[in-house]
Amino acid sequence: MRGTLTVNTSITYSLKHFYSDKQYISASRYLYHRMHHTQTADKTKWLYLFIGLAVLLNFSGLFIPILAPDGTLYAVIAKTMVQRNDYVQLFVHNADWLDKPHFPFWVTALSFKLFGFTTWAYKLPGILFMLMGAAYTYKLAKELYNKQVALWSVLILLTAQHIILSNNDVRAEPYLTGLIIASVYHFYKAYTRNNFWQLVLGAVFAGCAIMTKGMFALVPMGGAIAGHLAITKQWKKLFNLRWLLAAVLILVFILPEIYCLYQQFDAHPEKVVFDRTHVSGIKFFFWDSQFGRFFNTGPIKGHGDPSFFVHTTMWAFLPWSLILFAAIWHFVKTGVRDVQKREWLCISGALLTFLLFSASKFQLPHYLNIVFPFFAIMTAQYLAALQSVKTIKIIRGVQIGVVVLLLLIIGALQYFFKPEVFTWDTALTLLVWLGLLLMLPGNFANTDFRQTAFRTLIAAFIVNLYLNLAFYPSLLKYQAGSEAAVWINNNNPQNLPVVQSWEDANYPMEFYLNQSPIIIGEDGSGKLPAAPFIFYGPANVAATFTAKGYRVQHKATFQRYWVSRLKPAFLNKATRNSHVTQMEVALIQ
Repeated sequence: MRGTLTVNTSITYSLKHFYSDKQYISASRYLYHRMHHTQTADKTKWLYLFIGLAVLLNFSGLFIPILAPDGTLYAVIAKTMVQRNDYVQLFVHNADWLDKPHFPFWVTALSFKLFGFTTWAYKLPGILFMLMGAAYTYKLAKELYNKQVALWSVLILLTAQHIILSNNDVRAEPYLTGLIIASVYHFYKAYTRNNFWQLVLGAVFAGCAIMTKGMFALVPMGGAIAGHLAITKQWKKLFNLRWLLAAVLILVFILPEIYCLYQQFDAHPEKVVFDRTHVSGIKFFFWDSQFGRFFNTGPIKGHGDPSFFVHTTMWAFLPWSLILFAAIWHFVKTGVRDVQKREWLCISGALLTFLLFSASKFQLPHYLNIVFPFFAIMTAQYLAALQSVKTIKIIRGVQIGVVVLLLLIIGALQYFFKPEVFTWDTALTLLVWLGLLLMLPGNFANTDFRQTAFRTLIAAFIVNLYLNLAFYPSLLKYQAGSEAAVWINNNNPQNLPVVQSWEDANYPMEFYLNQSPIIIGEDGSGKLPAAPFIFYGPANVAATFTAKGYRVQHKATFQRYWVSRLKPAFLNKATRNSHVTQMEVALIQ
């Protein structure tokens, strides 16, 4: 530090000696910007490379089969859209479907039209929307703080555990996460720059978010903007007519959703939905799908736990969750003393949504993803601003514990699960990252937050590369519906009808099969096509065809397990066979 001060003083003296006052001021500014640029470049060294690698990490699950039940259900809905050439109505098993809005299905259907009915065509749009969210996280963090915080925000977001999981098990959340942070950014720019077109863009993204999940998508957006303005007492900006205009624009942009719901449901009160007639799709969209779940008065009910999202955050935001909790505590503790000079955008948007979800009676882990961009910015800002040597050492010790625990979990998973898909190149990739874990953090001093940050970052890569390259490809072998569908596609040259026994997670078969299956009851009851045909279902149901006078020729056997609900007994290879169901493909003649 003293050496730097001496050099700076010498340079200042030299500038004064050789230049006039006016020239000296210009030269000093030039020198300051050069030094500032050099310092920033040093602080952001490696970050661009790791962001590129984090993007690839989020694409590493692109070709893993779609996870049942929700992922394959949404894929079937979008596939049906394209097959029927009907982008207004949503159907499942030829029945009207009213649960989620249209936007993700429209985007997925477009991808199917361009690339065919494939795994990667389903997942690609969701991942791209999530990456759009990362880009807007960078833009917002840079506006609120600086480039270093912005880059770390992107890295933290793209390596948060549930973000990577959601880019493998794609549902509505990747779309929603990208759309919400984009809307917040443009609304923020609209009032700080008094820019009409920024307001329009904010309303466009807000409208798309509502057409993805419903009206509650407005909570993090409104919470972020209104919370910040209210806490900092910017009353004129809070009670400004621009927000009324924004509300009108959002209503205009969600008109396609309202039209579709009216055409499918409100115009046909005779349709039976949720076991009753006279169901309004528009009312469901504006109230029952969100507020009905919140108050537990709608057709879809749940059982809430006020602490659910606390322990969900503990694992879902790994390996950054403990730093996040410290960041929130520090922000609140110090912010109350300096309210006017702080940004309250991120914590307002995140905590209002967090508290509202915690009070809800319908709770699922992936709901929390939409506030992860806010979490990432708060975590990055806290790390970059650390100055206390004692605090840095405490965080370093805690994160070393987190990293060791994560590596032990992966080691135990490898030992007990024994994945079938574990190639030499996967092993080599993991060894390279383990080498980086041992070497790269040592390039930074113990009092530099980057030592801990890079160690944590690399641990996230190791864990998720293992999951996406070895664990999930092996796990999805037990999703019998998708495995059987691929087998039938390759071994049914006569294109015989395919009969499928109904099961809770039967959508993988429907999506991956090249033809529409005929679905019968779990006990084998139902209308059958003329023999010969192919049957897929549990082995005990296949046996019932013999009693009915058919000749049954067994073709292939698959093991089925509900892979989205993992239990230790299944994960242990030694006890796995007693927890799987034998599924058969048989030729019925």
